[in-house]
Amino acid sequence: MFRLCARWPIIAFLAAFGAGSAQAFDLQGHRGARGLAPENTLAAFARALEIGVTTLETDLAVTRDGVIVLSHDPVLNPDIVRGPDGTWLAAPGPAINSLTLAELERFDVGRIRPGSKYAQQFPLQQPVDGARIPTLAQLFELAKASGRAPRFNIETKLSPDQPGAAPEPEAFSRVVVDAVRSAGLAGRTTIQSFDWRTLIAARKLAPEIATVCLTAPSTLRDRGEGSTRRPSAWLAGLDPADHGASAARLAKAAGCSVWSPHFGDLAAAQIAEAHALGLTVVPWTVNTPDDMARIIDLKVDGLITDYPDQARTVLAQKGIAFP
Repeated sequence: MFRLCARWPIIAFLAAFGAGSAQAFDLQGHRGARGLAPENTLAAFARALEIGVTTLETDLAVTRDGVIVLSHDPVLNPDIVRGPDGTWLAAPGPAINSLTLAELERFDVGRIRPGSKYAQQFPLQQPVDGARIPTLAQLFELAKASGRAPRFNIETKLSPDQPGAAPEPEAFSRVVVDAVRSAGLAGRTTIQSFDWRTLIAARKLAPEIATVCLTAPSTLRDRGEGSTRRPSAWLAGLDPADHGASAARLAKAAGCSVWSPHFGDLAAAQIAEAHALGLTVVPWTVNTPDDMARIIDLKVDGLITDYPDQARTVLAQKGIAFP
């Protein structure tokens, strides 16, 4: 399995997980608080702020007119999007990068399509009809108006396998870095991605902004055919064979400060390895109290969840100090 890299330049997590010791823990609300409110909407982020997360986690796309918006999918998702006439989309699309912001704002993302498999996953989610896909600037303003000072973990959504679905990595990184710097939030923001090309580009542009190496088995796997071995294109030219097939070492080599693997891929030895490399470990997406408790006991530095309210309960039960 694989781990992540380095140390946070601004926010040093205290990983003293001994019994009864004070612990700093990074609780991240996934897409705001997707289990409770429509994903990546201002309502979801407001709910996460009410619960008291330390970090708002979200996904980025860029419109045709160059505005950063918050969407997990590069195309409009028919499970969560209704058209201007109020009817559900019949198929995925159009692509966000083919629409201007004004065109995108015509679509409603305030509930999940009833009866869909997606709806079955989140029975506690409360609809907010009329919600629109927000901009990154609106998220920053929402947080500011709340009187809180959360961190932001923002993900560049692109794929080396679908080059036309998002801006080129360098261009994507530049527009994100410019937005974070303009908001004066470089010290409270991390940029994360499964596609590490944007992370390496962002580090060159803005070394003061920490990066997060997301991993999944599919993004770490070699892409070779037959006897020809070809390292995964998601790793921005890094070869697992050069780093002991260790995700943590790869993330370190990529210049990341945080390693964010799927929680099901983690073992205590991998976390210890990452910590020895100076990396912070924040797995995704942990949604049941049992899994939360198990992952916390492995001494991770935080977790990403659709249910930050449940995570707060588990943290309290374990006596973990929380801001």
